[in-house]
Amino acid sequence: MTKISSANVRQLARLCQLKLTDEEVEKFQAELSQILTYVDKLQAVDTLGLEPTSQVTGLTNVVRADELLNYGINPDDLLKNAPAVEDHQFKVKRIL
Repeated sequence: MTKISSANVRQLARLCQLKLTDEEVEKFQAELSQILTYVDKLQAVDTLGLEPTSQVTGLTNVVRADELLNYGINPDDLLKNAPAVEDHQFKVKRIL
């Protein structure tokens, strides 16, 4: 089992700007050790000759075709109701 020390956990917490209690350090020490043990198991798996998997559903380019929809409303009629219009567009207050 890969063991991570409490000093490693404290160093990682300092780099992440986290303040951990002694109980949290012990908890994370155990959890991180388990994660590293699992990663060691994954490193031992023979993947020679396997193709990389980017997705598993088999779907490719699932997008709809662009269609121009006519709702029967003239854009000029919509802009008549706007409180402010500029360059044939709704003018709104700056958000940022």
